[in-house]
Amino acid sequence: MRSQSSVVTKIITKPDLLKQLQDLGIQEGMVLEVHSSLKSVGYVVGGAQTVVDALMEAVGYNGTLVMPIQSSENTEPSYWVNPPVERSLWNEVRDNIPAFKTDDSEFTDMGAVAVNFSHRKGVYRSYHPNCAFAAYGKYGKLITHEQSLDYALGEDSPLGKMYELPTYILLIGVDYDRATGMHLGEYLSNSRETLLQGGAVEENGHRKWVKYLD
Repeated sequence: MRSQSSVVTKIITKPDLLKQLQDLGIQEGMVLEVHSSLKSVGYVVGGAQTVVDALMEAVGYNGTLVMPIQSSENTEPSYWVNPPVERSLWNEVRDNIPAFKTDDSEFTDMGAVAVNFSHRKGVYRSYHPNCAFAAYGKYGKLITHEQSLDYALGEDSPLGKMYELPTYILLIGVDYDRATGMHLGEYLSNSRETLLQGGAVEENGHRKWVKYLD
């Protein structure tokens, strides 16, 4: 049941979204990476499901829809700040984070639209414990195939593949500080320090904690 504390005075429907996407220049056959904040848009009838339906229809199966499905939960705990974890618990955290699985792992950092999209039938998901991507359509399998563990947003990542296609980036209710594509520029500029990251993965049916460069 919706809260009684406020009255909805304006709604957004799927036809509204489709028209707005078309007015922005989104066309069938386009390769489109989307970052979104559902809360920032207003009241969408049907919520995240409606937004994803509209985006998928706008580009069509001959196009490709891509969304980052990152999760900071499966990362090196010594870097955690929100909240930080006491040093004495770092090894225990490393030993107990579930191994990343494309079908089972939760993607907590990219919002409701990305979560809904990642679970859609026909959507491919790349294999990376922290910086995975979901993609649907013509180039979905190509974009998500064999993502490098090191430098997950570099040249050998889904971002690198999208850059070659090329790809358009759509920001819905978010600013450029949420545009994952910018990280490819950071990587290519060699302007950021290299860190030793970590995460839990599944290898030959067994859970394993691995370290990688980022």
